[in-house]
Amino acid sequence: MIIYPAIDLRGGKVVRLREGDPNRQTVFSDDPTTTAMEWIAAGAQWIHMVNLDGAFAQANDNSLILERIAAFSAKVQFGGGLRTLDDIARAFNAGANRVVIGTAAFLTPELITQAIERWGADAVCVALDARAGKIATHGWQTTVDLTPVEAGKQMVARGVKHALYTDVSRDGGLVGVNVTETVRLARETGLQVIASGGVSSVDDIRALAQSQQIAGAVIGMALYERKFTLAAALEAAEGR
Repeated sequence: MIIYPAIDLRGGKVVRLREGDPNRQTVFSDDPTTTAMEWIAAGAQWIHMVNLDGAFAQANDNSLILERIAAFSAKVQFGGGLRTLDDIARAFNAGANRVVIGTAAFLTPELITQAIERWGADAVCVALDARAGKIATHGWQTTVDLTPVEAGKQMVARGVKHALYTDVSRDGGLVGVNVTETVRLARETGLQVIASGGVSSVDDIRALAQSQQIAGAVIGMALYERKFTLAAALEAAEGR
């Protein structure tokens, strides 16, 4: 199981939002590049980057930060505001190894098919973010009348292999990851599911790893609040 330390970018800073609410923001660093270097030095093989400005349709220079971080040894999974093929191409050109597509996957689902045809299924991940059991879009501000499992099956039919599942109500709250629903999504769709939202302890990571159903876990607030170290997370992911 791959551990993805999260770097959420807003206004050029590393931040975390509580339940995706832009008005409930904590700034953890003014230097995302240094933050990435710290995670890589601690053993990260992947970095999960989110362009929150893009998700909220605000102008930003986060592609420049992506370029700098992508030049390091870790691979980068990048999402936030990718709504056209041009947006996706810019992310890859800046060095992303995999893109995460959320809102556009449900507004213009043919974009997913086109992206997979152009860059391959391993380079594309669909965000299946859930609020009250329904898919959340537009920076989690609105919902679509689909459950994550229903949406996941639709995406599998389009050739999707990777999915990021976030229980929005838990994100940034350190209340524990939703292991049950994350595992159910993986079992019922066959997707390689990456868990996100609410990871608060190494026990959460062990529970995900022990299910033998989950491909990875994104960890943000717990690392920034120093609830445990990245080294401990990597050990738990290996069942240690």
